[in-house]
Amino acid sequence: MASNQQTRPGIGELAKDTASGRIGVVMDEVGAKAQIRAAGGGVEWDALPDNLVAPTAREELSARLAIKNGNSRDGL
Repeated sequence: MASNQQTRPGIGELAKDTASGRIGVVMDEVGAKAQIRAAGGGVEWDALPDNLVAPTAREELSARLAIKNGNSRDGL
């Protein structure tokens, strides 16, 4: 039977921090907080795991495009 309850994103997955509206990759969970890094890189921020949800398809596409653009600028 399918569940309507969403599972929150795990380590290595894109997530939206509903408290800040930012999207990033879940890097780790330390204590009661998750550490998130912007999809294009940068400084990590702390988020409450209960505030993390999977981004919409549009948000995910935008984040992945930002990663690709960043990589092409860096010559990767």
